[in-house]
Amino acid sequence: MSDAATVLRATGRRKRASARVRLIPNGSGSFTVNGKEMETYCYSESLARVAELPLVTVDKKGQFDVIALVQGGGPNGQAEAISHGLARALEKFDGELRQPLKKAGLLKRDPRRRERKKPGQPGARKRFQFSKR
Repeated sequence: MSDAATVLRATGRRKRASARVRLIPNGSGSFTVNGKEMETYCYSESLARVAELPLVTVDKKGQFDVIALVQGGGPNGQAEAISHGLARALEKFDGELRQPLKKAGLLKRDPRRRERKKPGQPGARKRFQFSKR
């Protein structure tokens, strides 16, 4: 690993998932999530594509080592949290990358959350069946 001065850290969040991303410039292109390779952790190709989208957007795939620690949420939320943290770390690396990342919508935190269940109802929006008689 390289010295601490060149390691960039950022946090990404989505729903209940939170990802701490470390970006190491001039790396071999390895991408690990919770100690596993990206292909192993993100079991589908679409999840892996979402997670590495910031690198593809700025044409820097293979130039950095990425180490992500993610917890909470489900697979989709975790992949999007990794993507958010990676975009923030890339912005710290080079301010010129802000414009393409922002245009792709990768720097914005998606605020949508699960709606809570209300009392007296079976779910968040669902109501009990109405009977006229």
